Amino acid sequence: MQATHPIVIVKKKHARSSHHGGAWKVAYADFVTALMALFIVLWLMNASRQVQEAVGGYFKDPRGTSKRVGTNRSGSDVYVPIRKEDMIKLKEDLLESIHHLDPHNKFKHQIEITVTAEGLRIELIESPKGTFFQLGSATPTAALRDLLRALSVELGKLPNKISVEGHTDSMAYVRRGYDNWDLSTDRANEARRLMVAEGVRPDQVVQVRGFADREPRAGLKPADPLNRRVTLIVQYQVENASEQALPSSITSQDASPPSNSPLLVPAGQGPGRAGR
Repeated sequence: MQATHPIVIVKKKHARSSHHGGAWKVAYADFVTALMALFIVLWLMNASRQVQEAVGGYFKDPRGTSKRVGTNRSGSDVYVPIRKEDMIKLKEDLLESIHHLDPHNKFKHQIEITVTAEGLRIELIESPKGTFFQLGSATPTAALRDLLRALSVELGKLPNKISVEGHTDSMAYVRRGYDNWDLSTDRANEARRLMVAEGVRPDQVVQVRGFADREPRAGLKPADPLNRRVTLIVQYQVENASEQALPSSITSQDASPPSNSPLLVPAGQGPGRAGR
C-alpha cells in the first residue's frame, strides 16, 4: 500500500512598504508659514514708518500698543497716533499731497505749514482778490474745495484732534448786523463742513473758532489782506492730561522757518480795500 504524503500549501507574503505617516503635513505647514512671513515682510518694507512702528510695538506689547491701532472712517488703512517727532513727517506728506494738486505751485505763497507748541498749523492765507473764499463772504471757492479734499484724505487717517480757526483783516464789514466776528466764524465753520464731507471724522474736529481781526499775522498791518486766513491745527496726542514738551530739534527746525522758505508768505504786499 502506497503511503500518502500530506499536501503542504505554501503562501508567500509580499512585503509592503510601511505607511509614511504625516510628516509631509508638518513640512507643508512650515512652508506655508514661511511664505506668509515673506509676504508680510515685503508689505512692511513698503508701508509707512508709523505702520511699521505699530506692528513692531504690537509684538512687544500686545495689550498696550495694539489698542492704539484702528481704522479710518471708511474702514480701511491703519492709523496710529502722531507724536511730536512725527509732525515733520506728516508735514512732508501733506506737502506732497498739495504738490500733486498744485504742481505749478500757484499757492506756494498762500499755504504755510509749521510745527508749533500747539500742533501742526496749516494756514490757508487769502490773496487780495480772494483765493479760498469769495470777497466778504463765507462762500468757498473751487480752489478751497480741492485743497481741503486733498488735506482731509490725509488728516482723516489720524486719531489726532483738529481745531479750525477763522481770521479777517481790520477792514470794517458794511453789512448791517454782520461783522468780522461773524465772517471769521462762518468761514471756519464752512471749512469744517467741507473737511467732514471729504474724510475728516465729525468727532475729530473739537474746536471751531473765529478771531475776527484780533490776531493779525506778526509784523503785518491790521488792514493787510494777508491777515485773512483759515487755520487748521492738528493737535498733539495728550496722555494722562499732560502734554510732553516739544523736542528742541523740532522747535529749531520748524517753529520759526527761515525767511527764504517757499512756504512763507512774503510780507510787503499792499493792503487791499476789497474786504476781508
